[in-house]
Amino acid sequence: MTTQSLHKISSANHDPLIIAGVEYGSRLLVGSGKYKDLEETRLATEASGAEIITVAIRRTNIGQNADEPNLLDVISPKEYTLLPNTAGCFTAEDAVRTCRLARELLDGHDLVKLEVLGDKKTLFPDIAQTLDAAETLIKDNFKVMVYTNDDPIVARRLEEMGCVAVMPLAAPIGSGLGIRNPYNILTIVENANVPILVDAGVGTASDAAVAMELGCDGVLMNTAIAGAKDPVLMASAMKKAIEAGREAYLAGRIPRKRFASASSPLDGTFF
Repeated sequence: MTTQSLHKISSANHDPLIIAGVEYGSRLLVGSGKYKDLEETRLATEASGAEIITVAIRRTNIGQNADEPNLLDVISPKEYTLLPNTAGCFTAEDAVRTCRLARELLDGHDLVKLEVLGDKKTLFPDIAQTLDAAETLIKDNFKVMVYTNDDPIVARRLEEMGCVAVMPLAAPIGSGLGIRNPYNILTIVENANVPILVDAGVGTASDAAVAMELGCDGVLMNTAIAGAKDPVLMASAMKKAIEAGREAYLAGRIPRKRFASASSPLDGTFF
């Protein structure tokens, strides 16, 4: 093994994801919803190795309802970075209100995931409302990670506004279809100066690996893990896929060729 290869392996072992100036050891971000109970949430989260956990403020109890099970009992802010999200919001006004509620409930927490949906069937983002909400939140000193479509122009605009991470969908939320337009994702990655994380559409470990091989900085998922027959085992698989995909990206794949290329060249043989 060459010194260069050893250096790359060492670099891959210390290859933090940096969001808003904070380093994270895992490039897998996971949701906290859709599990059968809080114990399954805890076990799957631990198996994933994730350090950033999304919380749907409009759907999850983190202390606002004293008589209901509290997510914070199994996902402690002392152990994880909570990422409040605006899931279920269809207007900029609702999204901004939800982020401000999260900041109040979490003692001034300012890192949020913004999503403003435009359609209840597809759950595609409403880009006009997303831009409005992002502008307001950034002015209000939030650090905004933003869910968007796979349009490179929109992704660039969100970065220019000051979002700390841009999160294009791979396919519709919860669809499990995998990355439907890898070329748009690749274009977004190639032109970005902030982390790009695939958000929505991952169905299995190979989808996560493909996202990382494209050069994405990370992947956020919920349904792919929580909806699996064995969520804890799938969480473990996703952890490995993210790591393998990242290493493959750093290693650099061989070019695709139309025809075969012998793995054992004939040059210099005597017959």
